[in-house]
Amino acid sequence: MAAPPKRQDTRKFIENLSGAGKSIAVLTSGGDAQGMNAAVRAVVRMGIYVEAKVYFIHEGYQGMVDGGDNIKEATWESVSSMLQVGGTVIGSARCKEFRSRGGRLKAAHNLVQHSITNLCVIGGDGSLTGANLFREEWSGLLDELVQQGLIDKEAARSNSELHIVGMVGSIDNDFCGTDMTIGTDSALHRIIEVVDAIMTTAQSHQRTFVLEVMGRHCGYLALVSGLACGADWVFIPEMPPEDGWEDNMCQKLSENRADKKRLNIIIVSEGAIDSHNKAITPDYIKDLVVRCLGLDTRVTILGHVQRGGTPSAFDRILASRMGVEAVLALLEVSATTPACVVSLVGNQAVRLPLMECVHLTQEVQKAMDEKKFEEAVRLRGSSFENNLSTYRLLSYRKPDSELPTSSFNVAVLNVGAPAAGMNAAVRAAVRVGITEGHKMFAVSDGFEGFSKGQIKEIKWGDVGGWTGQGGSLLGTKRTLPGKHLDKIAEQIKLHNINALLVIGGFEAFEFLLELHEAQAACEEFSIPMCMLPATISNNVCGTDLSIGADTALDTVVETCDRIKQSASGTKRRVFIIETMGGYCGYLATVGGLAAGADTVYIYEEPFDIRDLQANVEHLTQKMKTSIQRGLVLRNENSNENFTTDFIYQLYTEEGRGVFDCRKNILGHMQQGGAPSPFDRNFGTKVAAKAIQWITQTLKDSYKGGRVFTNSEDTACLLGMRRRALVFQPVSQLRDESDFVHRIPKEQWWLKLRPLMKILAKYKTSYDVSDSGQLEHVTRVRPKDADASAAI
Repeated sequence: MAAPPKRQDTRKFIENLSGAGKSIAVLTSGGDAQGMNAAVRAVVRMGIYVEAKVYFIHEGYQGMVDGGDNIKEATWESVSSMLQVGGTVIGSARCKEFRSRGGRLKAAHNLVQHSITNLCVIGGDGSLTGANLFREEWSGLLDELVQQGLIDKEAARSNSELHIVGMVGSIDNDFCGTDMTIGTDSALHRIIEVVDAIMTTAQSHQRTFVLEVMGRHCGYLALVSGLACGADWVFIPEMPPEDGWEDNMCQKLSENRADKKRLNIIIVSEGAIDSHNKAITPDYIKDLVVRCLGLDTRVTILGHVQRGGTPSAFDRILASRMGVEAVLALLEVSATTPACVVSLVGNQAVRLPLMECVHLTQEVQKAMDEKKFEEAVRLRGSSFENNLSTYRLLSYRKPDSELPTSSFNVAVLNVGAPAAGMNAAVRAAVRVGITEGHKMFAVSDGFEGFSKGQIKEIKWGDVGGWTGQGGSLLGTKRTLPGKHLDKIAEQIKLHNINALLVIGGFEAFEFLLELHEAQAACEEFSIPMCMLPATISNNVCGTDLSIGADTALDTVVETCDRIKQSASGTKRRVFIIETMGGYCGYLATVGGLAAGADTVYIYEEPFDIRDLQANVEHLTQKMKTSIQRGLVLRNENSNENFTTDFIYQLYTEEGRGVFDCRKNILGHMQQGGAPSPFDRNFGTKVAAKAIQWITQTLKDSYKGGRVFTNSEDTACLLGMRRRALVFQPVSQLRDESDFVHRIPKEQWWLKLRPLMKILAKYKTSYDVSDSGQLEHVTRVRPKDADASAAI
């Protein structure tokens, strides 16, 4: 019998791509944004890794036009220690001269002198549009340079094609085709830091604060920061308030004060307008509130604070992934490939035609100019649309008479270790549940509290101010139901609980599995159940991201920055840092990528003494150059024998005479702190979506005067898978889980490890099969399309 044909391996590896003989230049243009340096660093190091020459173009297009020392070859060491720096260290400038053909002719001449035919442009839509025009004119510019005798025909022939790849660096997140632009998350951090600080003083004096945030043409920052802090009112250009908004707003503020709320927060985008295109300013709102309500009101304009500061972990990872993807795009480009922009959709890096994105961005402004605001929102994309629909759900409590009638009781509980963002999820679940007409119940202290009857109804006002609180205000325990199942069933019957929303980590997943499997023996468990993954370890199968992981990453990265800075006056020091995560290496790996680690040790990638020795030798060689500091991260359960102490002692001994060592165990500080904007927003949106799913499932399973369902698709986990939020039956996820080590059997972030190694100067194999597909921008969808999938 003939052997079956071998399955063809279609994977694509970085080893098969070469940049030898190519020159790549990177520039930052337009307004600066945190994370630009991470993108520059990734382009430089990935370019050098594939044996291309890489150049800095200082001062953006102005430097390209001026030439000279503005165009310098980059080295590996020249981008060291820039990952954590805000702004752009290679400078940015707005250049009028580049807008003229004469200026672009000078720029072309300067590029040809360095044989640069690959440009990586980091900037906004104006910068990227200019780059595309430059590319379209390139052959004509070369002909002109030949005619003027500035270059010869051979130089024109060898530099005949100019290739462009763009990355969007803009804190406004105003570019269509990507969910997040570089700098947006960091800007949200600055806003939320200010709002959290202001809320404490506002609470003390019972004040109303009006905050203006950036966003002349796009309200993303105002919208998401409003969601993240639970603002009372938000003004954005894409959603002008209806006539009579002044009375409506004042009525809402007055009602909030009547509910014993001591403060009000109003967030205004700098481009906010009313339905007649008249600007809505913070001072106008302040005067209105003082005149109508007599409330002590203050205005705070954040201004350029939003552009400054250290980039967040999210922005560093985003920029690093985009920078590497940009180099791959330049390696694979052909004469017919249009200029592309590297974007993020969900959790997936994609390439999109640059001008398709630019035209769609321009269409948004056109729709707003024509007062077609609903169309403008749709054009912004599903991420923006989903944020807006969630804000509308949560922003205003309808009178009881306007709520739909429902006889369903829905219980919410937290399970496992606390994670930042849990409270934001509970708040959203409670308020959306009330809006859907349900009676919402809060269960204290997880399953233990459930079995003891620690269940009480929770109202709209009870969850006010929860979004910015860390930990778990409901209380949470790691106890699994096990022996408590009978008592939990009694409590479900006693309180007539018709559906469960469980927010937690791996214990929550195991709990839902136990309840689902117990349905046959106990019909009280035959109700809709949904789980939201919330754990700093990000170790639950069925989702790429968990609530709380982003906040923990920020803590890891911020601590690594401080630890490295502590050695700024010391020659050559290596830090060994232990992170949490159980057996899951997510925090260590992704934190290492964001902090610029040299090596990361995790359980999922076994290592032995030879690997340790090779790592020490590699770091020793780096330390003999101009590099002063090294960073080694170790996941707490990466190896039972090669402990943090062992690795510290090994590096100390083997590095003697070249560097000294220090160690630090981060511990539970990774679990504490106020949730990041991403975790607040993510928790809010997934909880809102989960309650809407529960509502529909309750209606579908209500028969004969009671709720009964035991099908596997009514006990689900809601997780982000690549580009979408997906409900997945927990019974189907069982086989994807390693229950001994409490991790998924397959983890997407392991694909980032080769990227981290490349940026740390290791030669490694890197599967780039996911890259290389140029996609097209999704056009306007019908109004009834489901836009809730994207984050």
